[in-house]
Amino acid sequence: MSHPYRSQPPRAFWKKTVSHRHPMDVGDWYSPRILFEGKSIATAGSCFAQHIGRALRGSGFDYIDAEPAPKGLPPEAHMDFGYGMYSARYGNVYTSRQLLQLLRRAQGRFTPAETAWPHRGGVVDPLRPTIEAEPFASVAELEMLRRDHLARVLDMFERAEVFVFTLGLTEAWLSAADGTAFPLCPGTAGGTFDPARHRFRNLSAAEVRADMDAFLTELRALNPSVEVFLTVSPVPLMATATQAQVAVASSYSKSVLRAVAGELCDAHDFVDYFPSYEIITQPFMQGYFFEPDRREVSPHGVAHVMKTFFAAQGGAPMPAAPAPPEPEMSEAERAERVKCDEELLAVFGEGEP
Repeated sequence: MSHPYRSQPPRAFWKKTVSHRHPMDVGDWYSPRILFEGKSIATAGSCFAQHIGRALRGSGFDYIDAEPAPKGLPPEAHMDFGYGMYSARYGNVYTSRQLLQLLRRAQGRFTPAETAWPHRGGVVDPLRPTIEAEPFASVAELEMLRRDHLARVLDMFERAEVFVFTLGLTEAWLSAADGTAFPLCPGTAGGTFDPARHRFRNLSAAEVRADMDAFLTELRALNPSVEVFLTVSPVPLMATATQAQVAVASSYSKSVLRAVAGELCDAHDFVDYFPSYEIITQPFMQGYFFEPDRREVSPHGVAHVMKTFFAAQGGAPMPAAPAPPEPEMSEAERAERVKCDEELLAVFGEGEP
């Protein structure tokens, strides 16, 4: 008897793809819709997106660095000032709402009501409060550097042939006055939290989809040929502002982001999705790619994700091989992790009794 499953390839069946294989030998993760070779690539997103950018730079791709570090700044200090994290110094862009507003701010179509937060005797930018090692001395200095930053962000959006974005969180802190999405809860890395002015919002799937649809429409209006490459961060929430247990809250957030990424890929032929989330988190991986805290992705996990990506982009299959020894964390990875952890701890505290 004939039916549609009879014509499906082996990768469509769990028994043929997963059941009798070592987790490191599972393949057919990804067939690229977007090819990166010969294209200018920009990145943004949550902490995990930094791995992608660093791998692209290290592999000789045309990676856009629209806001490079000044020549006099020692390389070991670059992360302290947000250089080299992404294609511009916007820091972590955790939510779809942040991403949409970043594009609008760069185009001069959205100006947040809260323009500066007091912090430790100076001021910080509410939209990137941890981008400097120390607060700005004055609002005038902050605004001058913000104008330069946003001009570089606009240049990045205009030049990018592929824009890579890692969806990280659904939990957001918004301004009650104008809906500005802050990367961190006000009062943690600057400013003062005021429940009358600052509201928590756990974005729904419909809201994330609306944000991303608007972003894609507006980005393509600015740069008609740009392609968009989506991933979902596999890193669970450090803490939640909801009443749910943290693992339950994390499952909600990642499920929403993964569902929306799939919908966008199905809806637009210029959008691609790479399953870094699935590669790290599938049950048959048995947590193999997580650090002992069961949250951070190990360098070995990152290496396997990027190996899978580059093999697919190059058209060569991944070799079936036993797991190699876990590589040492590079200085860049160590600095990146410290930067991310410091930022998150500023919001949530140590988070453990």
